[in-house]
Amino acid sequence: MKTNKLISKSLVLLAFLSTNCHEEKLAPSGELDYLTTTSLQLPFAEEWYVVWGGRTLAENYHASISNQRFAIDVVQFENGSTFLGDGSKNEDYHCFGKPLEAPADGQVVALLNSVADNKPGETNKNELFGNYIIIDHGNDEFSVLAHFKQNSISVNIGEFVNQGDNLGQTGNSGNSTEPHLHYHLQNKPSIGQGEGLPAQFRNYYADNVFEVLGEPRQNETVRKG
Repeated sequence: MKTNKLISKSLVLLAFLSTNCHEEKLAPSGELDYLTTTSLQLPFAEEWYVVWGGRTLAENYHASISNQRFAIDVVQFENGSTFLGDGSKNEDYHCFGKPLEAPADGQVVALLNSVADNKPGETNKNELFGNYIIIDHGNDEFSVLAHFKQNSISVNIGEFVNQGDNLGQTGNSGNSTEPHLHYHLQNKPSIGQGEGLPAQFRNYYADNVFEVLGEPRQNETVRKG
């Protein structure tokens, strides 16, 4: 059964800030029927909540941006909220500092690790992805994980990683108004370039229903199987 949690006000603001720079229509894509070659697993432990995900603008503002056409944003909810206290500090947020993992084997081809984390409610338009990692899985499939905590990335450019290896910690850097993970699959090795590809993950639970292969969608609570 679908959860009915309200989308975080801060992440609604994030969507407004992002789509304000793009036409609010679906980005054209020649990859709608694309099947992911890489065997992807969710890049985190525990349960996470999909704030933005899916193929329509109503459920995923990324769908208006070509290279992020099938992206997801995820947070952690506890007792109906993404944070404890007043949410004025990154440390108040349940997912801040949580470990992020390689979704599949591959080589790290790009990263940034030095961008300061934002104060919640603010954003950094100069470094839209904040601290990020791009992993080359082969077959022109590249994972992009963004908004890492400053100086938390634990891998280097050129390094080969195995599925499940620790990459760093969840942060609030870049065009982000509260701590969360942004993930998308694309067909180019450079940040902000190329065309987005559907990312189908294997063997995970969505709202406690086991999915052999699927694309996480808005309002689902997901975890690895």
